Amino acid sequence: MSLINNLTVIGVGLIGGSFARALKDKGAVKEITGVDIDPLNLKKALELKVIDRAETQLPASIKEADVVFIATPVRTIAGIVKQIAPFLKQGAVVTDGGSVKSEIVELCDRLIPEGRYFVGGHPIAGTENSGVEASYADLYKGKRCILTPTANTDSSALEKIVKVWEAVGSEVVFMDSVKHDKLTAAISHLPHMVAYTLVNTVGEYEGCDENILKYSAGGFRDFTRIASSDPKMWRDIALQNKKPIIEMMDYFTEHYSELKNLIVNDDSDGLEEFFARSRSHRESIL
Repeated sequence: MSLINNLTVIGVGLIGGSFARALKDKGAVKEITGVDIDPLNLKKALELKVIDRAETQLPASIKEADVVFIATPVRTIAGIVKQIAPFLKQGAVVTDGGSVKSEIVELCDRLIPEGRYFVGGHPIAGTENSGVEASYADLYKGKRCILTPTANTDSSALEKIVKVWEAVGSEVVFMDSVKHDKLTAAISHLPHMVAYTLVNTVGEYEGCDENILKYSAGGFRDFTRIASSDPKMWRDIALQNKKPIIEMMDYFTEHYSELKNLIVNDDSDGLEEFFARSRSHRESIL
């Protein structure tokens, strides 16, 4: 039996497309309507059978939806909820996949009319690629999805979204939205800021008479892979989660300065301890 009769996915890219594929793959949805600002991407989603129906107008796309999944840049999510709120049918549940939660949840809780529901969500999954052609059904398998319910969150709506994420293979975790934004600033947003900065630093270095990026090997490419991510998406994340990201960047700068000082002072023991400490933290992840 399907968990969702009618699903609308707004933003049929890597995140939204993979969500649609996964639910279809599990037989958990009957019909999927896709909405996207890129008509070519929407056409490709139909061709790949990621969605069953394409819509360009938001109100028309959600009138029959039991669940609406918004997978667009984080700074657009609240605005989309505001546009669709008057047209949602009774009992409809709106959720999202944004990697920033506090402001989005606060705004959307106020925007959703009575008898319709919002559940903030963030699947901890993704790649550096974008567009529906980058999507695949197993993206969320074995990954965590953080849901950020508030005192206003309806328990039945929350339970429904939990079941949906479990159906696609995710482990669901509940978390306060403020804690969520600090956590993602550390484990996701800061690494992207570092990767973008590193590539610009090396790519724009003028100490050699040629572009030294062409000599980059596996280590550099692996470390900076995420710098290939969508610039517009990361622009919005940086602005939406500004305070926690700046806090983590300042903390990173302290550690980077510590390392620089160890090198300046030829502190062999200190360097070895710094690197050993880092390796220990890294191994605790694996």
